[in-house]
Amino acid sequence: MFNKITAINDEWTQASMEQQILDRESRYFGGVRDPYSGVAWPNHTGTAQYLAAWAAALVNPQSRYAHDLALLGRLREGMAFMLRFQHEDGTVSPGWTNYHSPPDTAFVVVGFANMLTLLERQSWAPLQPVAEQIRTFLERTIPAMLSGGVHTPNHRWVLTAALGSLYRIFGLEALRLRAGEWLQEGMDITPDGEWTERSNGIYNTVSDIMLYYAAQDLNRPELLEPVRLNLRMMKYLVHPDGEVVTDYSGRQDFGSVFSLADYYLCYKLMAEHDRDPEFAALAELAGDSVTHPGSLPNQIMLGFLLYPQLEADAVRPAELPDSYRKVINSGFNRRELLSRIGQDGYGGPVRHSKQHTEFGAPVARILSGATSVSVMTEASSLFSLRHGRARLLGVQLASSFEPGLVTMDTLTELPGGYRLESVAGKGYYGTIPADKLPSRTGLPASPWYLLPHGERPLTHNQTSRVQVGISEREDGWELHFTAMSPADVLTQIVLLFGSEGSLDSPGLVPVPDMSGASFWTSGTLRYSSGEDWMELEQGCHEHHLAAIRGMNYPDGCQKVIVTLITPLDYTMRIRLS
Repeated sequence: MFNKITAINDEWTQASMEQQILDRESRYFGGVRDPYSGVAWPNHTGTAQYLAAWAAALVNPQSRYAHDLALLGRLREGMAFMLRFQHEDGTVSPGWTNYHSPPDTAFVVVGFANMLTLLERQSWAPLQPVAEQIRTFLERTIPAMLSGGVHTPNHRWVLTAALGSLYRIFGLEALRLRAGEWLQEGMDITPDGEWTERSNGIYNTVSDIMLYYAAQDLNRPELLEPVRLNLRMMKYLVHPDGEVVTDYSGRQDFGSVFSLADYYLCYKLMAEHDRDPEFAALAELAGDSVTHPGSLPNQIMLGFLLYPQLEADAVRPAELPDSYRKVINSGFNRRELLSRIGQDGYGGPVRHSKQHTEFGAPVARILSGATSVSVMTEASSLFSLRHGRARLLGVQLASSFEPGLVTMDTLTELPGGYRLESVAGKGYYGTIPADKLPSRTGLPASPWYLLPHGERPLTHNQTSRVQVGISEREDGWELHFTAMSPADVLTQIVLLFGSEGSLDSPGLVPVPDMSGASFWTSGTLRYSSGEDWMELEQGCHEHHLAAIRGMNYPDGCQKVIVTLITPLDYTMRIRLS
């Protein structure tokens, strides 16, 4: 693996050097162009991550750039760019998102601290000026790391790791104490290993590696326990082709293609730390997917050079399961936690983020050979199915009751399958009692936004209960949808198929003004990709409304819409090749 990573890091070094801005008249001189915006940014997915790859190449004796003076000069210019773009408060701004951002700065701190540790271990004197630039950058960040806040749950562990990294280098007790203030909030992970953001493609890897570093630098070995939990959970969340399950993510990896590659370094470190054969096997699986040196905190080349024991491959990998049925979070008492909102000093909305009340919602995973199934609650899709190359990316349910997407609240495991249920209420709101009305003295009007709407009594409340029975059959799967009341609710099932395959059915009718969408009016539908296929029955078309208000229809896939009206009792069968 060391040779593979060396080759990848060298290729990436060469490509990124070609994107470095060398026009001395440019304010971005020394930075590396972002491939999306064409602008050089000083953040962990921008110039900083390229500099880490260059530093690793310079000190790797197997790299073609080892002790390359031209690359060293480029690295110095890149660090000069980072210092120029560091604000007076010590932070950096990615430019396309957060500004004067402590968490984005913390990502850079962790990566640069690792760079500094690696460079200071070298005896090659020309590295010293660059090491001093990195040390200066890090020292300037200390005030922001001691005082700065976060947006998202994982940002807390990024800041904790950054504080630990700075504590390792500068030894200031205030850094350790500030890290303790973040850690006293407790770990936002379920006993089955799921983090708040349910982000298997991106933010799991962030929380895991950051807590590994924090455990090391703060001498807090207990911080490795949540890392173990999440790494173990992930063996159930990989499709047979190595793609990670992102069908229910609460972040931007939702529905996108990710592999285990960014888990590689953490799996490898934990395999060696725990002498764990399962982690070694998962590291091997992740390593097969690696085509990139890794994001800054997960930079694999830096990892190998900082932790030489990783080259030893001392732990023999175990066999990973190729068949399982697993409900993640089945025993997690999520309802009890949700009932406490408003208690314990909870004070209102989460600004610039969200509450993530879907935390701990159950997800069922089934793997059998080349067939991979997910059954999901609190997600925009309730079912997904991969059968070889044939991909049913999601099954969505929408209705005019609320209106918009219907998400499943509960999952019950049954012999041979599962039952999903969603219960929603919708009513009307009466007059505000006179003694609760605000004074309008001196006001030119009575604005709606100044009225105490929480005082209005609920009237004419209606309840919609939708159930979906999902059962496995010898030749595939069956989905049974029921919703008995209220009557005359316009409902639709949206089937999302991979764009690479082909759909065939005499009952398909293109939907006007909706890209890539068809009504499935009747009969059997076949979706094929390569030699793999799935056959679905039975189409239905009880109303002509294609787009339900409040519903978002994803791009980049083929959408097949079944339209229904309550009361409904509808069964869809899926037969597999």
